[in-house]
Amino acid sequence: MKNKASIKKALYAGSFDPFTNGHLDIVKRSLKVFDELHIVVAISPTKNPLFSDDDRVAVLKAIFKGYDNIFVHSWDGLTVDFATKHEVTHMVRGLRPTGDFEGEFQMASMNNTLASKVESVFFMTGEEHFFISSSLVREVFGHGGDISKFVPKEVLSFLNGKKK
Repeated sequence: MKNKASIKKALYAGSFDPFTNGHLDIVKRSLKVFDELHIVVAISPTKNPLFSDDDRVAVLKAIFKGYDNIFVHSWDGLTVDFATKHEVTHMVRGLRPTGDFEGEFQMASMNNTLASKVESVFFMTGEEHFFISSSLVREVFGHGGDISKFVPKEVLSFLNGKKK
């Protein structure tokens, strides 16, 4: 068993509105590198989410209920402040070949300036998930389309329950 100081902790933050199979792919990839993952539902006052903050946290907890090394939180501040407060040393970010790099590079540079001890780590999503985004999933769902291939079953169940 590792001592507390040698545990490699990471956080994966996003609006996760909704959490997609692309997000799930990034979580699985990050667990190959990190011992502990904190999934942080980033709360933004400028966004109008489909899911409430509490709903997003509840769905994520349902998805990862069998994992003892994944912790789900919500946070309405800077993610680097969350990382510092919880002694997390790495921030996980997912990249798709759809123009993500420039924005992610800019965010990583700002985060590094704000908290130089927190390192950003990028994971490429699997090619079967390159095109998936939360906004596209919300749009397809809003038009009555089948999103079952794009989200975990817990997300689908929750969304179908909201339609009723």
